[in-house]
Amino acid sequence: MTDFVREGRLFRVGGFNPSHRQLFLISEATLVDQTTTRVEVCFGHVELMFLKPLYPNGLRIRRATAAEFGVLSERHGIPAADAEYTWILDPEGESFVVSANPSWREAEYALMGAQKSLYESPWPPEFPAESGSVN
Repeated sequence: MTDFVREGRLFRVGGFNPSHRQLFLISEATLVDQTTTRVEVCFGHVELMFLKPLYPNGLRIRRATAAEFGVLSERHGIPAADAEYTWILDPEGESFVVSANPSWREAEYALMGAQKSLYESPWPPEFPAESGSVN
């Protein structure tokens, strides 16, 4: 299993597109956390989400354990078939998303120029960028 870990960064909910059921979490380059990259995480085919607007200490996205899923399933009526699509966002397990596998992209903010999002076309961009998905 490949988790997504970016601790010590401020992430915020960047947007939700209901027609495509896409959720975006974004971390800008800031002087506060001394980062120079922009990080974007995309969840597609979102069925359910329980989020905070800000994650000041970063994200650790991983699949819910069987015990965590059991609690979430009982509390929120999540069907058993969605167990492998339930993603925990923070170490405390207080935030979660039921969706397809999340993907992420990261690039040096200074190189992005006029491009406002790493999920805009073209991909890959003309500047160096990293990407991956949570499995």
